[in-house]
Amino acid sequence: MKTTWRFGMVLAWAVGMWGGMALADEPAKEMNGLPLVFEDSFDGGLDAWVATDENAWEIVEEDGNKVLGLVRGSNYEPPVRSPLNIIRVKDLEVTDFVLEARLKQTGREYGHRDLCVFFGYNDPSHFYYVHMATKADDHANSIFIVNGEPRLSIAKERTNGTDWGTGYHTVRVQRDTVSGTVQVFFDDMEKPIMVAEDKTFASGGIGLGSFDDVGQFDGVRLWGKKKE
Repeated sequence: MKTTWRFGMVLAWAVGMWGGMALADEPAKEMNGLPLVFEDSFDGGLDAWVATDENAWEIVEEDGNKVLGLVRGSNYEPPVRSPLNIIRVKDLEVTDFVLEARLKQTGREYGHRDLCVFFGYNDPSHFYYVHMATKADDHANSIFIVNGEPRLSIAKERTNGTDWGTGYHTVRVQRDTVSGTVQVFFDDMEKPIMVAEDKTFASGGIGLGSFDDVGQFDGVRLWGKKKE
């Protein structure tokens, strides 16, 4: 009798845990009061995306799961000094937003080993991006603006560097256009690793990529207010 009761309790616990995992994998319909406007787990290819060089990107199968792979450098020369490898969501521009994704850096370790998140993208020489790199300096591990001239760091707060290691990390970038605040979170969703305030671009496209490194991306979720 006791054995049966214990088995039932363990089974109920296991079912509850499994159900919790499944539910946790479903994106919330709202985040910070913003509706879910886009998500992609890359099972259906790259039709929803446009890149600076399509040949640099592939759908990669990893342990039975499909992810977005930046597998080589892009054959692209930007009009001003700025990242080379950019892939953006097609036909979508937002003002306020929360972007969340899983990122894995697959390149060699060095000071500027990076991956990026792009937002407020208006054209190839007018946008913002978050550059997460091993060591911070004037050109690395910061929030940047590209405004018709080479990128400029605008972070008010930032860490001394981002430790990519070898696995996936959850990255969240959120923006409030009224205050101009941009916050970047890396695994810890309570304390941002970077903060900036800027109102130059009120809206724009959203993207992923790197300055000149390789990496993988999965579980992209975007909550936001679409540009009218």
